[in-house]
Amino acid sequence: MSYQALARKWRPKSFREMVGQEHVLKALINALDHDRLHHAYLFTGTRGVGKTTVARIFSKCLNCDEGVSSEPCGKCGSCLEIAEGRSVDLLEVDAASRTKVEDTRELLENVQYAPTRSRYKIYLIDEVHMLSASSFNALLKTLEEPPPHVKFLLATTDPQKLPATVLSRCLQFNLKNMPPEQVVGHLRHVLEQEMVTFEEPALWLLGRAAAGSMRDALSLTDQAIAFGSGALREAEVRSMLGTVDLTFVYQVLEAVVDGDPRATLDVVAAMGEHAPDFESSLDELITLLHRVALAQVVPDAVDNSWGDAERVADLARSMTPEDAQLYYQMAINGKRDLPLASDPRSGFEMILLRMLAFRPAIAVETLSSAAPVGGGDTASPSLQAAEGEGGPSAKKPESLAAPEVPEPPPWDEPEPVATAAPEPAVAEAPARPADAMPLSALSPASWPDLLEQLGLVGIVYNIASNCELREVAGNELAFVLDEHNATLFNSGHSDRVRLALQNYFDTGIRVAITVGPLAGETPARRSLRLAEERQREAEAAIEGDPVLQRLIERFDGELDRASIAPLDN
Repeated sequence: MSYQALARKWRPKSFREMVGQEHVLKALINALDHDRLHHAYLFTGTRGVGKTTVARIFSKCLNCDEGVSSEPCGKCGSCLEIAEGRSVDLLEVDAASRTKVEDTRELLENVQYAPTRSRYKIYLIDEVHMLSASSFNALLKTLEEPPPHVKFLLATTDPQKLPATVLSRCLQFNLKNMPPEQVVGHLRHVLEQEMVTFEEPALWLLGRAAAGSMRDALSLTDQAIAFGSGALREAEVRSMLGTVDLTFVYQVLEAVVDGDPRATLDVVAAMGEHAPDFESSLDELITLLHRVALAQVVPDAVDNSWGDAERVADLARSMTPEDAQLYYQMAINGKRDLPLASDPRSGFEMILLRMLAFRPAIAVETLSSAAPVGGGDTASPSLQAAEGEGGPSAKKPESLAAPEVPEPPPWDEPEPVATAAPEPAVAEAPARPADAMPLSALSPASWPDLLEQLGLVGIVYNIASNCELREVAGNELAFVLDEHNATLFNSGHSDRVRLALQNYFDTGIRVAITVGPLAGETPARRSLRLAEERQREAEAAIEGDPVLQRLIERFDGELDRASIAPLDN
């Protein structure tokens, strides 16, 4: 007997053999068991998810000689004819090749006649969205009120192209893409039954490459078995698909996180020796960044399908959530621009160099190396001291005054004396106002006003604005962060808030931020409340304006409330 492709050999013959699509199967099985049958069904979904397969099994259920049932016998003449594609009462039509209205009229000419040997005459129209507008018009009347012995089963990958008049006449079932876990489980079962040796990582490569399509997964498996001389091995499957070893993807991300351009390009060069598909490599990098971001927020959500959960966790600890989000966004934008590059490798390298260029640490190093020679030796120790104490916000305002007498060039001195050099000023540290609030006056009520004077920006400001000042005990401040805004919160944010407060009050302060339910009003909530109050006042002032009211009455107009805004906005 000649060889039969896996996708055909393992095509389900009953609903029990189906993989996934439980939401569709449950509805169809209940309709069959309770004899609540509609006259037209529409199955939608991407390629290879089971639209035509479900329609054929449903046809067996309707025309089985044993009676209408969700479990056809599979042995009677009707079931065998449908399985072998020779049933005269199941008319399968490829709408892509029969788009003309004449074809549709010819198809429906005999619709009023009873089926030849089965219970129902079934019209299975695949890719129905390819029919012309005239063909749909010819189909509408029959589709709305077909004879009792006729059932329509329609399948399409693009339901948006169907007229609303057709959609409203059908029961619609959307078949979902299958997750890699489901695809891999089925491939494992198939290969065990076929007695084909395989490596687990090779199955995951095929499961992901199938993009949710079981038919594509089986077709790729067939190709991989031929490529591997009867076996599935990870290295050969990667070579067939044009993907690179995940080790390279980890190495390139680790080099970017370390801020090492040379190591980054060395890894890309090593990848190039394996002739990879760089677009696929970028997809792997995007997937890895997504898993890293998950590990930072919800560690339990990271799957261990590759046996690399611990390495993903290490990467998650090595970068901040902001960096992970930034790298992911750059990679997504880079995927859009990759086809525009002169060649895929240079486009891939530019995406990585962009990630390195926008790292704050790299920017500081670049500025330091580009500084004039005269200031290089004295500035570096101060900069390192500033970083060791927690960043720019830890500097005292008194350091803003620069010495009026320039110091001699450092190259004339045998050794630079770091203790004699004044610390450089930091632009981000706001000057302490003359009427600054004393620490003893700080309270939950005054915290929102104080926050605006601390000079915080970005995510740190967002974290602080959603914090409620719960307790002030001497130099110790206790904050409670709204649990709905704590997704990206980490201990580094507490340190930056503490440094900003120390800079403002010019004294040592201890800050504790815990996540929990709020008892009072945060600065963010107060700002929202005040904005709503100003909006209500503005609307009331506009509605109470007699001139405006006369204009509305005279021209029979309406007030567009969405256009009203307070003057301070």
